[in-house]
Amino acid sequence: MALRGPRLEFAVGAFLVLALASLLVLAFASTNRQFGIGGGSYALTARFSNLGPLRAQAPVKIGGVVVGRVEGIDLDPVKFDSIVTLAIDKRFADLPADTSAGIFTSGLLGESYVGLQPGGDPEPLRAGDEIAYTQSAVDLIQLVGKYMFGGAGGSAPPPPPPPTEEVPLP
Repeated sequence: MALRGPRLEFAVGAFLVLALASLLVLAFASTNRQFGIGGGSYALTARFSNLGPLRAQAPVKIGGVVVGRVEGIDLDPVKFDSIVTLAIDKRFADLPADTSAGIFTSGLLGESYVGLQPGGDPEPLRAGDEIAYTQSAVDLIQLVGKYMFGGAGGSAPPPPPPPTEEVPLP
């Protein structure tokens, strides 16, 4: 029985370590997790009536550039609105107070993300502030259903006014 040389054992061990490291990187990339490298973040909140398929850790983008992540999603027990907590990178700490937020989808069946549109207010949003102007997610199935069943077509003509009695003038 031949003994294995130390070179072969080292090569097999190195291959296994590289394979495990590759799987770990792939797992982090597929779940949109970050490695903790960065300058920190601050929290903003936004209220939406419909989140669609938005999930925690979804990206927050301005002009297509990722500037943060969705940190948490809660339900307001009084108004029944969804409250989304956004973790914005501190590099973008000067977002104007009239910034608007919307829920969009990358492509037809892509992942949902929160898109921010900065306004022109000189006063910036501070940590813990709520974004006042929001646009909920568009549900494609509801839109198709409205179109198919006549809800999205041209408006129907108004019904004729009810007949009135003519009163002769004296």
